[in-house]
Amino acid sequence: MEKKLLLTLVLFLGIAVAIKADEKLKINVSEQDAVIYVDGKPSGSSAEIKIDKGSCVTVKVVKTGFLTENLSFCDKKNAASIPKSLFVELKRDDSYDASLKIDFANNDIDVRTSKPENDAWRLMNQIITSQFDIIEITDKETGYLRTAWAVQTFKGNTIRTRMVVKLGSNDPLYYKIKLMSEQSGEPGTSPKSDEKFQEWDRVLRKYESVVTEIQNRLK
Repeated sequence: MEKKLLLTLVLFLGIAVAIKADEKLKINVSEQDAVIYVDGKPSGSSAEIKIDKGSCVTVKVVKTGFLTENLSFCDKKNAASIPKSLFVELKRDDSYDASLKIDFANNDIDVRTSKPENDAWRLMNQIITSQFDIIEITDKETGYLRTAWAVQTFKGNTIRTRMVVKLGSNDPLYYKIKLMSEQSGEPGTSPKSDEKFQEWDRVLRKYESVVTEIQNRLK
């Protein structure tokens, strides 16, 4: 009877130790409408996370206009100690502040003109070269022009921008122009790393007027 009681007590204590060993972490964020993702699942703007012994948890804090915070916590031997609570201070995304959302980003825009073809082509080249330093391809005969990527790096992002022009029709004369804007989501990305970039629905403010200027001056 005493042995059975002793075994029951040992088992009970073992369970108690295991429960105590699991870590709990409470996370709060500076921005109330930010979203915390725990192992990919959204949990609102605050979260209490249970980290089982021997396991890890990944945490991502997201809010538009702010840099995303990626965190990881492990309850494993030799891992950094897990705090009981954590306050995440989100930092402004400077690429967001240096840009604005524009509907025509990455879309073909028809630009009709009543000007003679030579004059229209020359004027369009002048406007584009005032914004972009390098013209990668230009062919007046086919009405095609493409600038090289103009790259700007920010604290947490790399933005690349280029202009593409295609002849739509000779009669009536019109061109299709596209302002391409892409982001990598990390700083210092090479503009040649195409696989790291994706279309961005925003345009750096320095390029916001180039499309409307072409439209207005080619009328």
